[in-house]
Amino acid sequence: MHQPRPHRTPSRLATRLRPVGIASQRAPSRRLTAPPAGGAQGVRERFARELERAKLEAMKELAYGASHEINNPLANIAMRAQSMLRDETDERRRKMLAAIHRQAMRAHEMISDLMLFARPPRLAPQRIDLAELAARVVEEYLPVAELRELRITTPGASTPVWCEADPVQMAVALRALVDNAIDAVGVGGEIVVSACRSGGRGVLSVSDNGPGVPAELREHIFDPFFSGREAGRGLGFGLSKCWRLVTDHGGEVRVADDRRAGAEFSIVLPIGD
Repeated sequence: MHQPRPHRTPSRLATRLRPVGIASQRAPSRRLTAPPAGGAQGVRERFARELERAKLEAMKELAYGASHEINNPLANIAMRAQSMLRDETDERRRKMLAAIHRQAMRAHEMISDLMLFARPPRLAPQRIDLAELAARVVEEYLPVAELRELRITTPGASTPVWCEADPVQMAVALRALVDNAIDAVGVGGEIVVSACRSGGRGVLSVSDNGPGVPAELREHIFDPFFSGREAGRGLGFGLSKCWRLVTDHGGEVRVADDRRAGAEFSIVLPIGD
């Protein structure tokens, strides 16, 4: 007879994650030195970047540990709800079980995003055309745009925009920006996905006519536990996932700060050899 598995209490979870907490507390004192009072602006900026980097490293470890703890019971809930749904004949109970399964799968997708942010797959870069990627992603979203009564387009490009990148991960990153734009615009909204070469780098941009991103939120929009819904734009895990995949390629994600309306997010990548 199998012995019942011990219940995992919050204290056990805390024990599993305690190294992360230590790292987050010690990282700044170990890796950083405070800028001298009245120091140059460049010194202060470097200090801020190092502090942000230390914070994100601690977040990544916490996200990965917590994801493992949550994913197993979540999968068990989804599996049991699906199993009960197959045998249930009462319509009211079937609806309740279907809702449980649906929400468990939604939570599972969020946990998967967290794990991707914490430890993305190994890169498999190859020569890809960013203009072709933009056109393909826009085509994928046309049915969604029709259902949501909004417009998504790409201006196309007369010449390819070649870049060395992992095609799967770049598609995931671009879709995250498109999802963010869809979440921001309402009925009649417009989204434009484009690709170009600028300053010797490849650029993928997603612009929309939604509420935009207030200046005070831009500092935190790539944090995995930050939401900007109070500003009319749900940021969630999507932008964190995009940021992680792009920075792993040696690129960056930019938010335009000179727009009077809407928002524009850009993935900026090195062209490569």
